[in-house]
Amino acid sequence: MELRHLRYFAAVAEAGNLSRAAVKLNIAQPPLSTQIRLFEEELGVALFIRHPKGVRLTAAGQALLPEARYLLERASRAADVAREAGHSGKVGSIGLGFVPSASSIVIPPLVRLLRRQHPRLNLELHELISSDQTDALVAGRIDAGIARLATRHPRLSIAKWIADPLCLAFSAGGAPRGSGSVDLRRFAENDFVAFAQHKGLAYSDHVNHTCIRAGFSPRIRYEASTVHGVLDLVGAGLGITLVPASSSLLGIKGVTFRALEQKTGGEGLALLRRKVEVNPVLPLVEESVEATFASISQRIAHLVNA
Repeated sequence: MELRHLRYFAAVAEAGNLSRAAVKLNIAQPPLSTQIRLFEEELGVALFIRHPKGVRLTAAGQALLPEARYLLERASRAADVAREAGHSGKVGSIGLGFVPSASSIVIPPLVRLLRRQHPRLNLELHELISSDQTDALVAGRIDAGIARLATRHPRLSIAKWIADPLCLAFSAGGAPRGSGSVDLRRFAENDFVAFAQHKGLAYSDHVNHTCIRAGFSPRIRYEASTVHGVLDLVGAGLGITLVPASSSLLGIKGVTFRALEQKTGGEGLALLRRKVEVNPVLPLVEESVEATFASISQRIAHLVNA
């Protein structure tokens, strides 16, 4: 499949007529008709139904049109990036999404690393919850995203990943004695501080389901809209909470973290990307994300009693 075939196909689909499409493309109609026929033969399906006044899309053509527009837009962007780099000396641009809980943990060391290794890179950052990142990636509004929940979308894949399991956070004076992991069931009667659902319903549901699997429903007494806020309330002695282990890197005073004995499912930080990608900058960013993730993983192991 060649980009010119997609360009010809999209032009004919949008014009609804081979003659008008040929004029728009500045080519003669017979060669255009031939290219469309060859493209259909390559795909093994008919894309158009011919009729006296022009053409209309088949079901296969209707399915292909949005994908063709997407690929043509991405190819055009890639060309713009290359031209910009050639004229200005810039490496290129990339749009990166990130979940709010990664803003203090992942983004600062990642940005420092990228600036040191690729000082001419134009990095556009977008704070988005995981579900919004999926939508933005599919729509092409961002090129990659650092998310909490793995995606099963057929057009997306996980480029990099590190484990970031849930752990319990206590006020310094309320932590259980000893060291090592703790059994979540021991704390069924405790008050909990929770992350506000409107800021991440999927994450809140996951925390609730973790407690339910341990045999109880958490008694949520307080909520906050950020991880910092949740941990500040815990540090004030208002309850305990379940947070990703990487939250231990935030350095919140008066809070102690303990790993769980329960296996709570493959929580982690993931770098999401589209399976088909034409942004030439992405591999550079993936390398930096991998190094940042590795450093975070090592630091988590030292700070959370496991």
